[in-house]
Amino acid sequence: MRFRNPVTIALLVLAAAAVFVVTPARRALGDEAQSVASVLVTNFPKVWSISGKVDVDGPIRHARYIPMREIVVPPVNPKDTIRLVQGGTIETDGFTAMVLGLSGQIKGEITRGGTVGVFVLPDEEQVVHAFEEKGMMQFMTEINAPGISAASPYFSSEQTRILVGFPRYRTYFYNSSDKSVSVNLFAYLTN
Repeated sequence: MRFRNPVTIALLVLAAAAVFVVTPARRALGDEAQSVASVLVTNFPKVWSISGKVDVDGPIRHARYIPMREIVVPPVNPKDTIRLVQGGTIETDGFTAMVLGLSGQIKGEITRGGTVGVFVLPDEEQVVHAFEEKGMMQFMTEINAPGISAASPYFSSEQTRILVGFPRYRTYFYNSSDKSVSVNLFAYLTN
């Protein structure tokens, strides 16, 4: 059977191309497409030198959750930097942003309300020295829960997102009410 009509030939070529495009690659290649995976590692010697075996075990994490739980904070004025309650250190190396939230519970009957909060300062030698010597808070972020009162024994702050500029941060808690509180600080690190 010979096709001499150019329109017929063009239609046959278009039909064959359509079948090729519409057919899934998996069916066209058979089971080999599912079992064989090719990985290409490009070595940039002046930027990233890769040598030896390269393995990725599981998914690469892009976030980390760091809770600091049950920190007891007695009444401490936020301006009294010598008496602030030091919490813990938040390791932020490798992350670009941090979302912070504060929650807690009043211990006992409160008669004078206030604010419970935390100052987050970079754990950097010069910053720590200025804070300890003069009470200066450089690059400080404050998260607080205002309006602590006898109406409810529980309190929380709004979530605050900050850009990470240092590999570690120290936490210093305060409580301007007249009773001790138990505080939880939640840090969620992201990229």
